[in-house]
Amino acid sequence: MHRSDLPARHATAHPVPDAHGLNLYHADPVLARLLPLYLPADLLAHLQQHKGCSGYGIEIADANVLACAQRGVNVIQLNLEEGLALFDDRSFDVVLQLDTLQHLRNTQKMLQETARVGRIGIVSFPNFAHWPNRLRVAGGRMPVTKAMPYEWYDTPNVRFGTFADFEVLARKTGLAVSDSFGLQGGEIVRRWPNLRASVAVFKFERR
Repeated sequence: MHRSDLPARHATAHPVPDAHGLNLYHADPVLARLLPLYLPADLLAHLQQHKGCSGYGIEIADANVLACAQRGVNVIQLNLEEGLALFDDRSFDVVLQLDTLQHLRNTQKMLQETARVGRIGIVSFPNFAHWPNRLRVAGGRMPVTKAMPYEWYDTPNVRFGTFADFEVLARKTGLAVSDSFGLQGGEIVRRWPNLRASVAVFKFERR
């Protein structure tokens, strides 16, 4: 991962407070001490000012760290590939990973770290099994959508996953999923989310 490449491109993928970030409060409506990972400064400021959150933001790119500081957001510059050893167990009420997992190489380790330092973890990621993506692949092309806005040759993603894939990974990683749903067009999808939702959302904790 290059310091100036992936995080900066990731931050522009979802205008704030648009996308699935604010919808995650359906999964956990009461947020107190929060650790958001690679979230844009505007969303972090919104969480502090309108949701009563405290805590720190984690960023890697210099420009994103500066943007957080300018918005009055506490921020720590840290490469998530190195884990969260800086924090003790259960240091936070909620750890948020929105649209982050598909950019990381150490996905399983980061999920374990998320469950370790937070009482609750909430993740969201593009669901590659969404039906338009299936049609696109069946036609011989890689999908380009709002949730996955890059062409195959310039994407910052290092992997793609599905709603069903994460259910399997959670069990393998020792995570207890307490809620899960899909998001499509800002609406929660609970029936057949692996097929009908472009974004997967999971709330979990350590077993």
